[in-house]
Parts: sequence; C-alpha cells; structure tokens
Amino acid sequence: MPLPSTEALQAALSTVDDPEIKKPITELGMVESVDVSDEGHVRVGVLLTVPGCPLKDRITRDVTAAVSAVEGVTGVDVQLGVMSDEQRGNLREQLRGGAAEREIPFARPDSLTTVYAVASGKGGVGKSTVTVNLAAALAEEGLRVGVVDADIYGFSVPRMLGVTQPPTQVDDMILPPVAEPSGVKVISIGMFVPGNQPVVWRGPMLHRAVQQFLADVYWGDLDVLLLDLPPGTGDIAITVAQLLPGSELIVVTTPQQAAAEVAERAGAISMQTHQRLVGVIENMSWLELPDGSRQELFGSGGGRAVAESLSRSIGAEVPLLGQVPLDIALREGGDQGRPVVLDAPDSPAATALRGVARQLARRGRGLAGRKLGITPTVNR
Repeated sequence: MPLPSTEALQAALSTVDDPEIKKPITELGMVESVDVSDEGHVRVGVLLTVPGCPLKDRITRDVTAAVSAVEGVTGVDVQLGVMSDEQRGNLREQLRGGAAEREIPFARPDSLTTVYAVASGKGGVGKSTVTVNLAAALAEEGLRVGVVDADIYGFSVPRMLGVTQPPTQVDDMILPPVAEPSGVKVISIGMFVPGNQPVVWRGPMLHRAVQQFLADVYWGDLDVLLLDLPPGTGDIAITVAQLLPGSELIVVTTPQQAAAEVAERAGAISMQTHQRLVGVIENMSWLELPDGSRQELFGSGGGRAVAESLSRSIGAEVPLLGQVPLDIALREGGDQGRPVVLDAPDSPAATALRGVARQLARRGRGLAGRKLGITPTVNR
C-alpha cells in the first residue's frame, strides 16, 4: 500500500475545525508538523491556543479521525503543544481581521449582523427562556448565532443552553464556549464568577462588562446576536443602546394587565434610545388541557395590548410576534440545558417559538447603509 501523501494529509486536516473558533486548524496555524513513517504511521503536531485548553481531547479525537480516513494511514499519533506569544499574537490579529482592539464589530457601519436586545418590563416573565430558545431555533434555521447574557445580576443563559465549560482566553481575546448541539456561541458573567456567588456591581462596572462581552470576545461572522437584557429600563438597557445603536428590541410579556403595563415601559424606551421595535412576544399565554381546551391562568390579551399601545406611541406597527403557551417541556428544557425547540420540537411551546424564529430569520441581513465595495464609473 502506498504511503499517504502530504497533500492528502493536509486536506484531511483542513476539515478539522477548532471547536471554539469554528475555523480549520490549518488556517489558524495550529498544525505545527505532519510526519509519516515508512510503515504509514502519521504523527501530527498540533499547537493549542493556550495551556490546558478545555477542548484538547476533542481536538485530538477530530484530528485522529480525519487523518485515519486517509488511504495508506496505519496509525495516528497526535502530539499537543502550545502556541508561543508571537503565534498567539498573529492568531489574534488574524481573527480581528485588522480591526482595532476594543472595537465592537457589531457597531461598525458595515456590520451585517442583526442584533436583537430581548427586554422585559419585570422579571419572571420567561425572557431568558425565550432568548435561548430563539437562539437555538435560529441556529436550526441555518444561521450563525451568538448570545450575550447581559442580565449581570440574574445570569442564567449558560445553564439553559447546557454550557458548562469556561471560556478560553487568548491574551486579551476571549473565545466564547459553544452550546451543543445548537452551535450557539454564548458568553455570560456567570462563567467568570465562582459557584453561585452574586454580582454586586454599580453602573460603570456594568457598562464595562457589557463592553467587554461585545469587544473582547471573538464572535466570528454572526448572522444574529441576541442580548438577554435584565428586566426594566436601567443601566444595561442604556449601555446596549449606546454601544449598539443599530440594535433592535424584542419585548417579552405575560398576558396579565399588571405585567403588560410594565412591559410597555420597556418597549417605550426605544423612543429615547432610537432603537427599532421588532415586536412583542407573549409568554405563558395559556395551558393546554388534555381535552384540547385552554385554561388562561394569567388572563388574556396582554401581549396584543402591549403591541397595540407601542404601535400608537411610536407611530409604526409593532406586531405581536407570537404567543407561547405554558409547557412542562419548556421548563424542563431550561433546567436541563436542552432548549425545548431542539429537545421536543413538536411540543406546543416549541412550535410557537420556532414560529417566531422563522419570522426573525426571514428578515435576514439588512444592506441599508452598508458599504458594498462597489466603485461607480462614468461611461463617456
């Protein structure tokens, strides 16, 4: 049997993506060496971005599997090393694409990422649950999705997405963990706080935390970025509007009048921050009973009332994007880190949430105000 060629081995390695960066390890400069013995045994030297990389075992498995599939390979030995400071610097510069450090890529005029800030007037309406399920459902639609858990005091997104690994830091760049199987990238202050320790911060520190999540985290090329905002209209809501002036608001409420009145305030902030209101999602709309009837435990009409009130206030249509029923599968999915849209896609709540995600996915990436790289010419 002929020995495997260098070209064939490199081609196989180019199919292996770094699990965090989602780019081929060959493109990232992580393949240090490839040696083949006379018996067809291949030894691959792989450079990790940092010592103790949490996904080194997965990289080893993926490299082994890819190289083993090459004709003529009789065995694979993966030797792990660590990038030098210079190599990490080159990688960081490559990932930033020449952009200035501390720059928020989503605030650039040429950014094609749609940014949704998910807000609520008060806590307990299921805003985080809606956010993580929309993220997973949008990823199912084929979009590249990221989530910022901007609810600094009440962080819960990592648990709901089933993310347990910490972020990897390459010098001053943070690589966000990826939720499986959705592929959603996520960052949260909960990943930096030991145990269940509370975060006791005031305005400037909250602003800095959100800024770091947006500027220091390598998100790659995202189609959609979702921010799970804390309830109300406080510091972080203002910070997001300042840092991401092109972000759009989605308001989550429940049916009862008391919650709807508060939700209107969360949406009305868009008139001061000049953010576009995408629509309203009503959560906990009803409980479907075994006989097919519905029991409206929290009343009815709150979501539509909020949408109609905000439409009058801003002078433009604010649609009711969907109504999500009470569903045990939705609660269990959040507790177990398995979004219901993936774990029980035919359940009532999942069906409603996937319907909202499809509406958001159809909106696509806008080109208004974007640089198209076209130079006009004059025909004489």
